Amino acid sequence: MVPLEAQTILITGAAQGLGAAVARHLAGLSARLILMDRNAAGLAATAAACQGAVAEAVDLSDAADTARAIAAAVTGPVHTLIHNAAILKVEAVDVVTLATFQATMNVGIQAALQLTKAVWPGMKARGAGMLIFVSSRSGIEGFADETAYCAAKHALEGFSKCLALEGAAHGIASVTITPGMYMHTPMSETTYPPELRAKWVDPIRLAPAFARLAAKRPMDLSGQRLDAWRLSQPEIAL
Repeated sequence: MVPLEAQTILITGAAQGLGAAVARHLAGLSARLILMDRNAAGLAATAAACQGAVAEAVDLSDAADTARAIAAAVTGPVHTLIHNAAILKVEAVDVVTLATFQATMNVGIQAALQLTKAVWPGMKARGAGMLIFVSSRSGIEGFADETAYCAAKHALEGFSKCLALEGAAHGIASVTITPGMYMHTPMSETTYPPELRAKWVDPIRLAPAFARLAAKRPMDLSGQRLDAWRLSQPEIAL
């Protein structure tokens, strides 16, 4: 276990929704945070609520801009990576543009690779690290009008499994995590029908799962897909 107050944690998609909620929760537990998002105003608001946080506005769909942001913000050890950023544009396949598809894949998996490669050498040298990739049901099954998003999340699932195998000898755990509960976020406001909106919860209620994973770094769970709602319940052992 590495106490959260001794950790630097990098969170993408931190301007709003789940990423902002996780950032606020971890800041309340005294973790040092590096926050990334394309939405500069929202990112600044999250950073202002997280004492000492480093905020770097970045377009994660752009490899060059991602490399720039990493060079600017990752100047020391990163103990936990939480890659939460994603693009979900609900469109039938016959209207999805190549640009939309590429941007969705780039944020989902290209940025995941760049961020992992940035933190991996330090984790390997220390013999410890935690990689958390936010997935969804779209990484498990297919949905109409989500070809790009589903492809990106399915790719993320496979990527994490490979990292778990490579990281096992170096104390680096890699997991994907799905919300496990309907969340009220800007993304869900564009996709949830009324019957699911009636069930949604504030994403802050899912944030404890990320803190527990970061602190405990359970190697026995590496390579698995986890449920944030379930792991956020204090009675569930980790």
